[in-house]
Amino acid sequence: MHNQLVPNYIGAEWRTPAGGEQATIENPATGEPLARVSLGSPQDVAAAVDAAAAAFPEWRRTPPGDRIQFLFRLKDLLEAHFDEIARMITRENGKTLAEAKGELRRGIENVETACGIPALMQGRNLEDVARGIDETMIRQPLGVVSVITPFNFPSMIPLWFLPYAIACGNTLVVKPSERVPSSMRMIMELIIRTGLPSGVVNLVNGGKAAVDALLDHPDVRAISFVGSTPVARYIYARSAANGKRVQAQGGAKNHVVIMPDADIETASQIVADSAFGCAGQRCLAVSAAITVGDAHGRFRDAIAERARALRVGNGLEEGVQMGPVITAASRTRIEGLIAKGVTEGARPLQDGRGIRVPGGEGGHFVGPTVLEDLPASSDLNDTEIFGPVLSLTRAQDLDQAIGIISRSAFGNASSIFTSDGAAARTFRYQAPTGNVGVNIGIAAPMAYFPFSGWRQSFFGTLHGQGRDGVAFFTEQKVVIERWPKEWSRKF
Repeated sequence: MHNQLVPNYIGAEWRTPAGGEQATIENPATGEPLARVSLGSPQDVAAAVDAAAAAFPEWRRTPPGDRIQFLFRLKDLLEAHFDEIARMITRENGKTLAEAKGELRRGIENVETACGIPALMQGRNLEDVARGIDETMIRQPLGVVSVITPFNFPSMIPLWFLPYAIACGNTLVVKPSERVPSSMRMIMELIIRTGLPSGVVNLVNGGKAAVDALLDHPDVRAISFVGSTPVARYIYARSAANGKRVQAQGGAKNHVVIMPDADIETASQIVADSAFGCAGQRCLAVSAAITVGDAHGRFRDAIAERARALRVGNGLEEGVQMGPVITAASRTRIEGLIAKGVTEGARPLQDGRGIRVPGGEGGHFVGPTVLEDLPASSDLNDTEIFGPVLSLTRAQDLDQAIGIISRSAFGNASSIFTSDGAAARTFRYQAPTGNVGVNIGIAAPMAYFPFSGWRQSFFGTLHGQGRDGVAFFTEQKVVIERWPKEWSRKF
């Protein structure tokens, strides 16, 4: 199995990638090889785009009510193979099976939402904008679009975009992360079983060469991307230079504010789930807790105890609460950042470096880590660690806490824990992030709302999911009509 090369799906067939460099896909919990993946070639991308372009005219003419029938079938197939896909997510990503199931469930929500495209895609009209003249705005698909997705949510993030893209009448090329291509392969197999016409959805594996080919291909009209901020900025700049529409979700440094009147037991449990769930490898993970006033000591003790109590191991094992990080290189980077924080003066209340997991000697494990009083001068305050590391910072009041958040270059998410409605409203009103939680640890919007990121966490205008997704994958056309009666008498 581990020598198998993950194929591409182009047109109506699985194809062996066209040569080039290959990489090994590892189970991050054991280090065992799972398969091999091509790092991609422009030839593979060109073939996939050609197949999508050839399929577009007929797919565009397919009525929206007919297009969504394939999504109804996909929803049923995803449900039928739910456990099987979740286990694959855990094997190649490392998150726990419960986390994998939660991820897939959020992806299915987007399939369900996109089934409403006959209503969501509707335009608007107004009679007599001037005497005898009517005006109508209609939405039309863009053409060939592409989705480039990261390793941390192998099923959910492709499904943030794919259902809306094809329901709106576009054809698609998906480029999953080369670290976790097998989950999307399984989903592609289910898409094929829906009977979707050839070329409507195509799958190309690869790394930077494949990405650049998509960004540069003249027939690709739009790019949807999720990943780190440096790569999101690169995707946005290069795609825009080529005249493409772009939505590029970047990195994050998410803060949570713990007010003195918060329920500390509940807050510490929710924050621990947010900071250490998925081994901290999600763009909405809390990575910095700001304690206000006398909340500090109580929250510090509670969160440190939560971190110490977490069971780390293989996500497929019963009772495991946190899995490994994705690669050995990620582990080394995260442990290096923890060391940097300690060197700069932070006190480790719980240190996850060098953790030993029985039976997981070949895995890439970093234990939950809590750093108290990281100096304000440390650049770790504005570094996306992307691991199970939570820093604790003190603030005198809510205004100072909001000021700390405002200094961050990122603007993905922030949360507050309080029993005071006025404090919650102030925070909601002033927090400089696109997603805000009140007594919520992971401020993840449901599929019917946009996944809003601000500042260095998002490049573009229209976000993923819901109505934003529909607007992104369509162009507005305004039609202005006049039909004078005297003209009709001539015929």
